[in-house]
Amino acid sequence: MNRITTDSSNKCSTCVLGQFCLPVGLSNEDIDKVDTLVTEKIRLKKGDALYRQGEPLTAVYGIKFGTLKTEYALPDGREQITGFHLPGEMLGLDGIGDNHYQSNAIALEDSEACVVRFADFETLARQIPSLQQQFHRILSRELTQDQRHLLSLGSLRAEERLASFLLNLSDRLAARGYSPVEYHLRMSREEIGSYLGIQLETVSRLFSRFTDSGLIQIKQRHIKLVDMNGLLELAGKSSAIHCPHSA
Repeated sequence: MNRITTDSSNKCSTCVLGQFCLPVGLSNEDIDKVDTLVTEKIRLKKGDALYRQGEPLTAVYGIKFGTLKTEYALPDGREQITGFHLPGEMLGLDGIGDNHYQSNAIALEDSEACVVRFADFETLARQIPSLQQQFHRILSRELTQDQRHLLSLGSLRAEERLASFLLNLSDRLAARGYSPVEYHLRMSREEIGSYLGIQLETVSRLFSRFTDSGLIQIKQRHIKLVDMNGLLELAGKSSAIHCPHSA
């Protein structure tokens, strides 16, 4: 992990990912204030920890590039993956409740995260109500996503969970300007299984079944969604309401 000091050319207001982090309609004065929030970034190699479960909350983080996973360490030593996180998404929010991070955040590839000191953010949010409102929207979105994931674990069959996972990843990548039908899986099949509550063997079998059915093409971790409507039907979603740019 390598900490770097940001320079004047790296501002929140000019970042292409600002649409995910910042409220719209800020005045020039408020923009200047927001640009003071991030004075440091952290570069991570694959496998590096951004923070560890139980550490005191000092900052929240915005992913600049790369992919990270969050995982919860169980008392018996096992680790349950709770999420995969893409550029523009915030990490560390689970630590706000009791001022300690509730999970490990681990880089799945070389990544970079913007550091937002939480005390500084709280001070600025009191001065800029729209910044506080944006933060609440982010928290609400995280909560809704967690609730939907829990619902899927309790009500969907294994193949429905995997199809929904692939479609959700497609949506999130499309919102960031990437192809919604062809992408590289940064996580292993074992990690996908942990997140979806499915055994590794079942994940591998389902990928083979999806391939044989013409739903996808996959080579190692490179995947192409060949039959989007078929995946939507399998996941129990209507193509008419499916939005390829939802976050």
